[in-house]
Amino acid sequence: MTDIDAIFAADRQHPPHERSLPWPETRDGITVVIEPKPHWANDMRAFRSEAREYCAYADWAENGARARFFGHVDTCGNDLIRKARALVACEIADGHWN
Repeated sequence: MTDIDAIFAADRQHPPHERSLPWPETRDGITVVIEPKPHWANDMRAFRSEAREYCAYADWAENGARARFFGHVDTCGNDLIRKARALVACEIADGHWN
């Protein structure tokens, strides 16, 4: 059986723009979860862990906690991690990670 944490750790070994799973980053006392870049997007997004706010990854990478965050109606960083873990768990159960 493949371990979900091992899958997330292996994904983090790739450069940020090549990752396929969300990952946390902390700067200046603020933790965000980075949403991997979909094929149609210009940049990734960084969602605050606890708040339903996001910013562009480039802004986060350059400015950290001073990045300009915008409200998001239904997603926070913890939601992204939870959904990704559930997806990977389903893929493991379906035999896609053997």
